[in-house]
This record gives sequence, C-alpha cells and structure tokens, in this order.
Amino acid sequence: KRLDKAFKAFFRRVKAGQTPGYPRFKGAGWYDSICYPQSGFSVSEKTAFFSKIGNIRIRLHRPLEGKLKTATITRECGEWYVSYVCEVESQPLPETGSSVGVDVGTTYFCITSDGEFTENPRHFQRSMKALRVKQRSLSRKKRGSNRRKKTKAAVAKLHRKVARQRLDFHHKVATKLIRENDLVAHEDLNVSGMGRGNLARSIHDVGWGQFFSLLSFKAASAGRTVVAVDPRYTSQACSKCGHTCRENRVSQSRFVCQSCGHTANADWNAALNILARALPSVQNVEVMRGLRSPGIHSGE
Repeated sequence: KRLDKAFKAFFRRVKAGQTPGYPRFKGAGWYDSICYPQSGFSVSEKTAFFSKIGNIRIRLHRPLEGKLKTATITRECGEWYVSYVCEVESQPLPETGSSVGVDVGTTYFCITSDGEFTENPRHFQRSMKALRVKQRSLSRKKRGSNRRKKTKAAVAKLHRKVARQRLDFHHKVATKLIRENDLVAHEDLNVSGMGRGNLARSIHDVGWGQFFSLLSFKAASAGRTVVAVDPRYTSQACSKCGHTCRENRVSQSRFVCQSCGHTANADWNAALNILARALPSVQNVEVMRGLRSPGIHSGE
C-alpha cells in the first residue's frame, strides 16, 4: 500500500506537469511498522495472531473495547509493540457550566483564565547534558561497527524517554482541562512556523502542536467544545476596557493598561482575552443550529 501510494503520487505529479520526484528506495531501517487493516489478525488476553507471522505472546496492558479496526506492529528502540485501533461510542461527560481560556508559553506551559499557572517541565532541556555526552560518543564511532550500533540505540532511548515524558504530561494537562470545563479556548498558533524561529528549541520542547491535538481528541470523545481563536493582539489588549497598544505589555510578565490603568499578569490577561473571543463564536454557532432545527423558523 505504501509503494502503491508513492507511485500514484508520482504519476499524479507527472500529469500535472510538476517535478515528479521518482520514489526512492527505502532501506531496511526506513520503516519501523507493519499495519494490518481490518483483517489478518486477532487478539486474546495473552496471545496475538497475525497472518504470515503466526502467534506472538503479548502483554495486554488493558482490555480492548468496541470493534477492532486495525493493528499496527511497531519496532521502537529494539522493542516491539502492537497498537490496536478500536471503534467505540463517545462517552460524554456531565456538564460543568464552566469555560476557560488557555494561553500557552515557554516560561509557563499554560496559563488559564481562572488564574492557574502550569509549570513548563522542560523535558528536553533537562536531558540535554546526557544527550550531548551520548551524541558526542556516537560521532566518534566508526560507521557500521557494533559499538556505533549500541551507542546509536542508547541515543534513541534517551530521545524516546523525552518524547514519552512530554506525551504523558500533555495527556494529564489536557484531561484536567476537559474534565473541568465545557468549553476550552486556545490560540490558533502556527506552531510549525514558530518552530523555525529563534526560539525553535524551546517551542519544540514544549510541544504545543501535540497538546492541541490531544485536547481536540479528548473533547470530541467527552462531548466538550474546543475553540481555536485568532491570536493577534491577545497579549496587547486590556481584558477590562479593551484598549489595545504595544505599550500595555511593559514586560514579559507584567501588563499595565495605558488607558484604564488595569494591572495584571500579562499571560493571565491574554488568557482572559482568548476566552472572551471564543464565547461569541460559540454563541453564534448555537444560534445557527437553533435556526436550522425543525421547531424554529427564521421569521420568528
């Protein structure tokens, strides 16, 4: 399927007159996964069966729910995992009547409109010393040697640990926000573009893109609403009077309105503005849904 997809894309580019880019050869270490789509596999409590492979003893970390759709075998740092995708019904959470705006940053991971500050754990920065030592050791090893393979595996394990720490942290923060609020608003940031600037290392370390994706997935499952708002001037507008100018933000953490004199933490003020922008858009969507419902007519 991957080969067929690559050649279809190649011929599509040829017909369109674009630079075709013939599919390149992929070596043995290029792909680390095998996908079984809807057939050719089954699973029990201690054994997984795969066609062309046979039975494999597994450790099932939790019982499967719903209808099995796909199974993906993945090799990760010399260890093997299988991920099952299941089709399950959504499980809406009870309404809380609460809404929150979230401002993300690199000093603090996120600041909510309720005044809650979540520290940025900086997982990559904490592991940089160990990574630097291992990476230097790797660069000195001869290519193709067994010592290089062992050192390369050690570097990969360090990166895997950082990625898992970040993912676990994002899951916990997103779950807390979804459980406590019916509406979660955040900035619609161009994370990939920001990751190519001067703060690229810090932005990649904090992982906003992954966090926003998890927030949307959890909201869809729990029947919550997540709104991404325009981030322009959220840090420069006053949450009290609405006055907007660059001089309002006198420092990284201090906001002083030049019009009404309102003083607050700059990130908290931005979170309040984000929530204020999200509420009108949600109300407009609800109004339009009401107009389309059978019992309400546009003339009423």
